[in-house]
Amino acid sequence: MSRKPWLVSLIIAINVVVFLLWQTANEARLLNLEDNFTVSWNGLAAGRYWTLLTSVFSHNVLFHVLINMFVLRSFGGLIEEVLGPWRFLKFYLAAGIMGSLAHAMVSNFYIGEPAVAAVGASGAIAGLVLVFSLLFPKEKILLFALIPVPALFGALAFIGLDLWGLTAQAQGGGLPIGHGAHLGGAAMGILYYFFYLRRFRRQWD
Repeated sequence: MSRKPWLVSLIIAINVVVFLLWQTANEARLLNLEDNFTVSWNGLAAGRYWTLLTSVFSHNVLFHVLINMFVLRSFGGLIEEVLGPWRFLKFYLAAGIMGSLAHAMVSNFYIGEPAVAAVGASGAIAGLVLVFSLLFPKEKILLFALIPVPALFGALAFIGLDLWGLTAQAQGGGLPIGHGAHLGGAAMGILYYFFYLRRFRRQWD
């Protein structure tokens, strides 16, 4: 591929800027960030629909932004080269919005906690990982950054873990992880591949 993947770098820069806003905010600005850069069912019910998108660029914990941006850099550059920047951007935003909506709906209808807010690019990144794994199913990725496995196996394993984690949360346990967002983004990746990308796969094989 001859195109340089500049868009991934821009998305990472935006995420870093928003992270720094969280870290340097005073009390009033923190409330503003919570209203406008986190997504929840209650927030959507109050009319803050833009948070479906803004939360995708929002991280307030260092480890969270580091791991998400590392995975975005690892998978996003190649997918941007394959799709081109504008198709990549449309897919990335769609997967992120789907992840945000899935988090809000799962929190309200499945877990029964509509006030639970989420931030992060995890839904969009889950979509990228699924697209990568379907385009290049035999390529090796590192499961938990340690175990080399075929990409498709690794992606399906993460879906299984998210389903297990979501069930645990519904039963009052589990970890504070946005499994619903991951699954929503992954679903968008699967739909995008089968309804759009698969038609062009022969050009890349």
